[in-house]
Amino acid sequence: MKRFLKAASVILSALIVFSSLGIAVYSSAETANAPAQYKNEYPYVFVHGLNGWGGGEGINGIVPYWGATTGDLTEYLRSEGYECYSASVGPISSAWDRACELYAQLTGTVVDYGEAHSLAHNHRRYGRSYDEPLFEGWGERNSDGNIKKINLIGHSFGGTTARMLAYLLTYGCEDEVNASGENVSPLFTGGKEYLVCSVTTIATPHNSATTYKFVRDTGLYELFRVFSAAYCCTLGRSLFNGRLVDFHLEQFGITNTPGERDSDEYFSSLINFLKNSDDTCEYDLTPDGTAKLNGMIETSPNIYYFSYAFDATHDTGLAGLRLPDITGNPIIAPLGLWICLYPEYADKTTGQVYDESWRANDLLCNTISETYPFDEEHVDYDFSEEPETGIWNVMPVQKGDHGQAIGLLSSKDKTRGFFLELSEALNELS
Repeated sequence: MKRFLKAASVILSALIVFSSLGIAVYSSAETANAPAQYKNEYPYVFVHGLNGWGGGEGINGIVPYWGATTGDLTEYLRSEGYECYSASVGPISSAWDRACELYAQLTGTVVDYGEAHSLAHNHRRYGRSYDEPLFEGWGERNSDGNIKKINLIGHSFGGTTARMLAYLLTYGCEDEVNASGENVSPLFTGGKEYLVCSVTTIATPHNSATTYKFVRDTGLYELFRVFSAAYCCTLGRSLFNGRLVDFHLEQFGITNTPGERDSDEYFSSLINFLKNSDDTCEYDLTPDGTAKLNGMIETSPNIYYFSYAFDATHDTGLAGLRLPDITGNPIIAPLGLWICLYPEYADKTTGQVYDESWRANDLLCNTISETYPFDEEHVDYDFSEEPETGIWNVMPVQKGDHGQAIGLLSSKDKTRGFFLELSEALNELS
């Protein structure tokens, strides 16, 4: 059994390397409070991306996802006095579904995907039930009269999930209010921006990536979708779902609701999921998908937004030629090379022009796409001054590939130093 678990963990790690790496923090109770000299002591909620896993899943005990080869990063942050919590959401689910799951975990309630959304995508409205919140006191006032907020940190597609949650908490969704009436989830009524202090995205492709032209032109996109769905549908109905990994696809009948045995047929569930191609993480990461998300999601005027882009390439000085750094992950370096060398083109659907400014990349995603959503206000920032709320504070570009951003094949000191500095800076927010 141990050999099987180790082999399975290698397979899951490979899946993430060839998609868009994402992270979730190892779950545990809070530790010591942050140092008293800070302006706030808000908890940190980390959110993983495509094919990521949470701290409560068995694979995290074998391969710590947050920190990867540098060791469990969250244990280190806790030892430094930072209050961290885990979030485990659907590895291949859409940003909308993942935000609904994250909200239910934070509040200790039943996952409500929304009446209108569920009807539009032909899946169940309700998912699993969380008996207890991820931590106590979210939104409550402490002895000083301050509301307990959260700092959301998302890697890769986890950043999009964090954006979606902050958006729904702030603005709600009129379609869901109209469809559900008095039975609407509090997530969709808006007016709750006070629950979030900051949103930080790390290597998040806000504006898609030229990677998807490669996977579409080669036919790998549809092949990956079918394989991914079949894989989730098979393993999600086994004893390993929730033990080794957790796919969170009860709304489609692909995974069994914890504690229950669902009656949906395997192939009908699989086919229904494949038909809903625009309610998945894979679609949300395409140029068309990200354009639709960016057209819907807006920043909240009272929330801080920070973005970190990564670059694992360099200019050779030869007629503008860029090449992957030798220190990057050799498994994904060929894809980074393809991004560096691919000629300029314009996307037929969105009209986005991919010129030479898109060639710098983290071996999976274009660096420029990770800076900020192109339709939102931004400012270059480095924590030297008081940041602004409601706009994207774009941090200096970091050196490293998509996995090194969270410790995969990276230096322990560099990885821990990066997140320690980030935590210190977020605790200084007013």
